[in-house]
Amino acid sequence: MSFSSDVKTELCSGRPDRKSLAVAEAYGVLLYCHSFRPDEIRIITAHPGFAERLPLLFRKAFSLSFDRIPSEGAQGKRSFCITDREKTVRILEAFGSEPDGALSHHVNLGVLEEPSCPEAFVKGAFLAGGSVTDPEKRFHLELTTSHRSVSRELRSVLLEMDLDPKEASRGANSLLYFKKSDQISDFLTRIGAPVSAMGILTAKVDREMRNTVTRQINCDSANADKTVSAAIRQSSAIRRLIKRDGLDALPEPLRDAALLRLANPEASLSDLALLSDPPVSKSCLSHRLNKIILLAEKESS
Repeated sequence: MSFSSDVKTELCSGRPDRKSLAVAEAYGVLLYCHSFRPDEIRIITAHPGFAERLPLLFRKAFSLSFDRIPSEGAQGKRSFCITDREKTVRILEAFGSEPDGALSHHVNLGVLEEPSCPEAFVKGAFLAGGSVTDPEKRFHLELTTSHRSVSRELRSVLLEMDLDPKEASRGANSLLYFKKSDQISDFLTRIGAPVSAMGILTAKVDREMRNTVTRQINCDSANADKTVSAAIRQSSAIRRLIKRDGLDALPEPLRDAALLRLANPEASLSDLALLSDPPVSKSCLSHRLNKIILLAEKESS
């Protein structure tokens, strides 16, 4: 199962307990579902938990049942329909719409005045038209509807909840989306999926740790390459001096540094400095070896 499916499973784990919350959640579902018209309501979902929740939700919110439901044991996409005129009238009246008028797809904020109703409304919208990407791959949550006015008004609801989504269009659909892990985590927490929200934060921490380790490995590798290159250059210069004049021509500090490098061809400057007798600083040893390189290059030129 996908992460998005896991989130919806968490959201569907509890039964609707208050009528006002059930009405608000159903409102979000209807404004983000496949079809919400005076002559037909059609909700299509492939999520088994949401499919089980819908009949309970509509019974709690409107005291009615669907006219057509999926057969028992149905797989894949499941369709729930209401075409009975009395039922559609009851639903429209619950949202303050005129049964005989043209259905205007707008968010009636009066339905969301009671505490926790905005969260329930957004929860319904996400169940019907939302998705969230696996945080192991990337951070992205979106809500999609074909009604531009609904998308804009939902954004206002989210802003009141201290959530600030971006807006976009995809074909005929309007999108609200989040791309930051903290925002997605806050969103999921507010609509009732705290476990999934924690999964987002955990994935963020894991990703940051992996990036830190990778940067450290790359840095260590680059430093190791520099150490090897410097050691090769120093050893090559020392051998040229030995071949030409021998080490006895060098002052004692330089001669000691040269012998130390030849005896420890892969050691870092820090390690060589500690091996010196007496020990010297890293900068001192670096100065001596650089002087040897300059002498070798000067003579060869």
